[in-house]
Amino acid sequence: MKVVHLGLLLDAAHREPAALMQAWPTQVAVAEAAAGAGCEIAVFQACHREALLERDGVRHRFMPIAAMARALAGEKPDLLHVHGLQFGRELLALPRLPTLLQDHANAPPRRPLPWLHARRSFSRSRGLLFCASEQALPFRRRGLLSQGTRVHEVAESSSSFAPMDRAAVRGLTGLAGDPALLWVGHLDDNKDPLTVLEGVALAAERLAQLQLWCCFGQAPLLHEVQQRIATDARLAGRVHLLGPQPHERIELLMNAADFLVQGSHREGSGYALIEALACGLTPLVSDIPSFRALTGRGTVGRLWPCGDAGALAQAITTAATEAREPMRRRARAHFEALLSPAALGQRLRSVYEQALS
Repeated sequence: MKVVHLGLLLDAAHREPAALMQAWPTQVAVAEAAAGAGCEIAVFQACHREALLERDGVRHRFMPIAAMARALAGEKPDLLHVHGLQFGRELLALPRLPTLLQDHANAPPRRPLPWLHARRSFSRSRGLLFCASEQALPFRRRGLLSQGTRVHEVAESSSSFAPMDRAAVRGLTGLAGDPALLWVGHLDDNKDPLTVLEGVALAAERLAQLQLWCCFGQAPLLHEVQQRIATDARLAGRVHLLGPQPHERIELLMNAADFLVQGSHREGSGYALIEALACGLTPLVSDIPSFRALTGRGTVGRLWPCGDAGALAQAITTAATEAREPMRRRARAHFEALLSPAALGQRLRSVYEQALS
């Protein structure tokens, strides 16, 4: 079957096509996973200029949105896989083909015209893809999904990260702690680093060697985080703010750490969580729909209620008493079975076949 992956989001920074592929690797990974499962995949990406790049057998065509209708007519795909739920108006201008729409942390539109465009595109689709089926509920409540609309659970991406020798990468990175906790995410209200810091402080009362290492990009709460660390003796010398890190170093840190901690209140998926599982890093993450789906409802790691520092502390102290290597093996086995490129590709192929049946 021939499937075109459609990226209609225009890059505000007007980056060149090769730079876009590097900046948006998850969309590339999804295309390659589907191709690896035997689907014929082409990617059409909105861009300020036209270009054709090829990677691992997948053609990536970059073009203005206005050129896509003609390009699709020439491509003659069996199915469109559209990234994002917010492009109802743009889809009206494209050939009417069997279509799947994939959520990327989208919210239901509230204004009348975008609502109408979304309702029309959803009703014409062969199904919607969410990381967790519960994420479709806000769209149902807004009257955007009919009872007959199929909802498929599909991870937003996969990862090429892999397990490494833990002792070696600890020496290489300098990461220490027993346990060593790793945070990978922005310091913002949604990620909730202040709750995580309180949970770590509570856990440190029972785990004298505990340390937390924080990788982050955007940091609107940096001052509050620094102040919290400076004013709590339980956190002094225990929390390390690493700031932005190269992607390849994140893989090393995930292999050196004992547990991933995340306190998000809402996520479309959870790329850091997927990467952690790829490394065999056990997650201690907030109990939200996407994290539940990615951890097999908590069959690997532990889930704790959003905003509940005491529950996080309990998760840390309990996990710290368990043998680490069996946990690492379970996390990696879970990734290979459900989230690896091969597993994601087979899942996408199954969804594509259902859409065309």
